[in-house]
Amino acid sequence: MPIPESTLSAQREPTRSFFHSSFRGQLVPVDSEQNARNVREDTAELASYALSEQASSIRSASPSQWSGSATQSHLEAYFQHDDESDLPTPLAEDLRQDTIREVAEPVSPELGAGPYRSPGNSVLSEMIRRSPPSTSPPNQEGAPIRGGIDSPEEAEHEGREEEGQRHLAVTSEGVKLSSDEQTPLLHNKSRESRPPDYIHGEVDLEGQGLRRRPSWPRISQIVAWPIKKGKSVIREATIPKNWDRRTIWHNAVVEPASHMPAVVLGCLLNILDALSYGMILFPLGQPIFEKLGPAGISMFYVSCIISQLVYSCGGSIFKGGVGSEMIEVVPFFHKMAFTILGRVGEDKPDAVIATTITAYAMSSVLTGLVFFLMGVCRFGYIVGFIPRHILIGCIGGVGWFLVATGFEVTARLDGNLNYDLPTLRKMFQADRVALWLVPLFLAIVLYVTQKRYTSKYYLPTYILAIPAIFYFFVSALDELQPSNLRKAGWIFDGPGAGEPWWYFFTLYNFKIVDWGALAETIPAMFALTFFGVLHVPINVPALAFNVGEDNLDLDRELIAHGISNALSGLSGSIQNYLVYTNSVLFIRSGGNSRLAGIMLAILTFAVLLVGPVIIGYIPVMMVGVLIFVLGFELFFEAVWEPRKKLKWLEYLTVVAIVLIMGIYDFVAGIFAGIGLAFLSLVVQTSRIPAVRASYSGEIAGSTVRRNPVQHQYLRQVGKQIHVTKLAGYLFFGTIVSVEERIRRLIDDEAFNDRPIRYLIFDLCHVTGIDYSAAEAFNRINRVFSKKSVTMVMSGVSADSPIGLSLQNVGLGDGGNEVKLLGDLNAALESCENELLKALYASREARTARNAQVPSVNLDVPRQRSSSHSIDVQFSSPRQRQLHQVAHRTLREVEWPTPRWQNFKEPLRLLLQAFQGLTDKNEDFWFRAVPYFTKHEYAAGDVLFRSGQPANGFYLLEDGILRADYELPQGRYFESIVAGTTCGELPFFSETERTATVQVERACVAWLMDRDQWDKLQETEPDVARELLRISLKLTSERMSAITSYVLTTAG
Repeated sequence: MPIPESTLSAQREPTRSFFHSSFRGQLVPVDSEQNARNVREDTAELASYALSEQASSIRSASPSQWSGSATQSHLEAYFQHDDESDLPTPLAEDLRQDTIREVAEPVSPELGAGPYRSPGNSVLSEMIRRSPPSTSPPNQEGAPIRGGIDSPEEAEHEGREEEGQRHLAVTSEGVKLSSDEQTPLLHNKSRESRPPDYIHGEVDLEGQGLRRRPSWPRISQIVAWPIKKGKSVIREATIPKNWDRRTIWHNAVVEPASHMPAVVLGCLLNILDALSYGMILFPLGQPIFEKLGPAGISMFYVSCIISQLVYSCGGSIFKGGVGSEMIEVVPFFHKMAFTILGRVGEDKPDAVIATTITAYAMSSVLTGLVFFLMGVCRFGYIVGFIPRHILIGCIGGVGWFLVATGFEVTARLDGNLNYDLPTLRKMFQADRVALWLVPLFLAIVLYVTQKRYTSKYYLPTYILAIPAIFYFFVSALDELQPSNLRKAGWIFDGPGAGEPWWYFFTLYNFKIVDWGALAETIPAMFALTFFGVLHVPINVPALAFNVGEDNLDLDRELIAHGISNALSGLSGSIQNYLVYTNSVLFIRSGGNSRLAGIMLAILTFAVLLVGPVIIGYIPVMMVGVLIFVLGFELFFEAVWEPRKKLKWLEYLTVVAIVLIMGIYDFVAGIFAGIGLAFLSLVVQTSRIPAVRASYSGEIAGSTVRRNPVQHQYLRQVGKQIHVTKLAGYLFFGTIVSVEERIRRLIDDEAFNDRPIRYLIFDLCHVTGIDYSAAEAFNRINRVFSKKSVTMVMSGVSADSPIGLSLQNVGLGDGGNEVKLLGDLNAALESCENELLKALYASREARTARNAQVPSVNLDVPRQRSSSHSIDVQFSSPRQRQLHQVAHRTLREVEWPTPRWQNFKEPLRLLLQAFQGLTDKNEDFWFRAVPYFTKHEYAAGDVLFRSGQPANGFYLLEDGILRADYELPQGRYFESIVAGTTCGELPFFSETERTATVQVERACVAWLMDRDQWDKLQETEPDVARELLRISLKLTSERMSAITSYVLTTAG
């Protein structure tokens, strides 16, 4: 039920006291909505004041006493006056007799924003649900509808019929209708509701009900395919009558045979990887680990088989995905092995081996757990935030490590490759130099020729040719005996007699595990996991792009990686991943099916069963060539190729990571890379200017449609408003340049040339702010307050994270008030109102001096506020400009004279609205008076809507109208205040309406409809032509103002 008008008036806080700004006791929460309402009240009263003769149409207080901040006192302190009580009583009564009763605005209901809800079951049901019970027909001439009023009779009738039932609540977000009995029960979806989460798929483009799949069913997807396929095979095998020879022949013979080339190639790649990755799983240069090469190969094969079965049995979307160990994890294993060796000691070899292999398995379980939790919690998108150049640096460090490992393996060095003179002498001994020089030369040849010969069979052919040629010479020359070559380091030492493939299981002995040493390897485990997390979001999408897979689900792949790594660790093996290169080769060779992947796992298991006996016949140079080539590829891929792609700071980060990993420590290189990446981010982000644009009030103005006198005055004093638009995240790195730039505004020379009174910071495009930036704004406010500059923050509300951050540092305390307003338009409107108050204060003082009596309306304190003592009368550049512009405006503009008071409306309104736009006098415009009719509209009434025929031209006597423009490029609104016109261009040009105009505050308007316009053209053609000419001037002026504002907000 509507609240009585008297109640509303009693409830509203008097504007004059302005409790929200004048209170200086305990900190009161800033109310940006209250600020917006006060600004709108000032705008309406200033417009009415411009139409009055000595403010007789508003309260008995001058504009200088209206709601505002304490900072406005410096606008009014320069015009001497006395209190209105000193006026003679008859004069005071005359001035009060025409006062229009102030009507309070209705209280705006507080509507909370509810949570985001699904739009419904379908688009059709949503449209039906949102549709009103009845729809008015299109507005035809003479067919009035509520919300589209062009007919004066209907508009007046509708305004009276629902007066007090429909009210507008002015908020920071705009104007909203209050609820009543006619409010639809099914509201439209609130704009304040939480936006949908696009990342997690909370938007259904077809409007269907939201069906969020839980993460856990993805685990069932991994085992669904083998269960379903197994049941189908068993069912077909146990029912002979369902057997089909062609189907059996195709499924059991043809299809497996078609996959054999790919399976053999994949198995060959696994063997080559086992010889290069698996064999060096343990640091073979240490005497304790020198016999564990075969165990490493077996562990490699077990990890490959487990990952292949998980991926091929439904875990991965890639039917031909190949799982294997990555060479990049080997440095982490060596780091853990050396850490344990240093803690336990070489005198306990069994404890060292048991602890090391346990650490390997535990790291695999940890990696699987992290992957699994990331997939279940749907964190797949987060890994994309990790800087790519850190991964590039890590790859380069792995390349360095592989090259060093190649020298260690081929030169048969004891321990690591140390960068010192004794190691260099040892490598160039006569019996060692050929061991590493031959494979190094072959690796360089392979690396160079690979770029010319791009066949997928070139690499395996080259590698397999090495042992073939080697054993050709061994069999051809009697002096080359395998036993002698093995002792000389040309062939690997074979495993002990009878060592099976499962020998590595016997190395696990939890009774002798040193758990303290194991705990010291936890940082290396997490570093290994972090490195794996870097690889998955890069390799998996790259593979999807390469093979044309459009249904990639990164969370599903993470779960599959988690399961495969956890199973591998529980089986005593190591980490595994979906390998990009092997998968591409396998799929392109015809292995793009789950059956081919299962066949690859079976063939790899067969190779595993053969055992590590073959190790004793593998030439060292074959493994050395593989390690060297992989090291060259990774190193040059990270250090040489991106030199022109990365920024110099990012490239230096890559080089630093490579050097630290290669020379000092692998794990330390990763953390150093993260630190350098953060430093690089800070430096690069600091170079991006946080100041998006800066404007003067001469260019940037509000969208309030003011009368020509106010518009001309504001354009001349607009330089006293400075707008700075900020963007991005404001932190300690970006706020320094902002503060330096703003401080230059009050330098003596700059301030004298362009004095400013209001500093507006537009934070609309600011995403966040840290403590340093918030404190910088507080510091700026203290510095500028000494120059009597008022700071206004737009695009931020008091309860927003940015607003709370600003309040937490005490912004606005200590008498230096700072206004928080919802948008830039409200901020500009507030500053313009304060400047207009100075104009009317000057007008009051001038009128009082001319009348030789004290002013009745100007109530300025006799002593200036100490906080604004810097502005001595007319001594500062800022005040001098205000005085000059006000004096010039008052001299050039003909203000309402006493004889105008005797004119009936709308003659006085016509003369005031067209002032400065025409040279015609009151006798000329008196002929247009009969063609206007007076109408009163309640708040919430819609004068017309966009797209309707233009059947009326309005002169606004009192109140505020709001014009909303809906354009394909966006939306904006314009406020139309008393003393201005509305709807003239579409009306005179006979085009459709371009905006929807709604009554924001109850208004009085004079309307000329289409019939009256036709009569005016017939009877008074010269008056009609003058109206057309004025309409073009007004349109040009408003288009310039709106264009300026749109470009300002977009800049």
